[in-house]
Amino acid sequence: MSSATTLAVALNGLAGSIIEVEAHCANGLPAFVLVGLADTAIKEARERVRAAINAVGISWAERRVTVNLSPADIPKTGTGFDLALAVALLSAGGYINPSSCARRSAYRGAEPGRLFAARAWGAAGS
Repeated sequence: MSSATTLAVALNGLAGSIIEVEAHCANGLPAFVLVGLADTAIKEARERVRAAINAVGISWAERRVTVNLSPADIPKTGTGFDLALAVALLSAGGYINPSSCARRSAYRGAEPGRLFAARAWGAAGS
């Protein structure tokens, strides 16, 4: 199969660090391996992302998936990595064009959508 890389942001207080999310899909015994100092909420992302991908009608084939979050020395917490994981997995699986998730964007969950909606609501309410 193939691999794909996206970016995410790890928050530590008010400081943010860019995290590279690399997903590799291969044939073999079905497994989902997540490496890179991830907390329990990120390890549970496997089920949330799988449910989201299935909800849009994409069949999640049983395959060996390895996801690397680097740099490994930065703690990664919360559910804000789900979108970056989903984009990397869809790209590695061949469902979306790898150039659409190139290094020009960092994904941080639903936060960009919320900010956009808040700005749009503020503009409309004025």
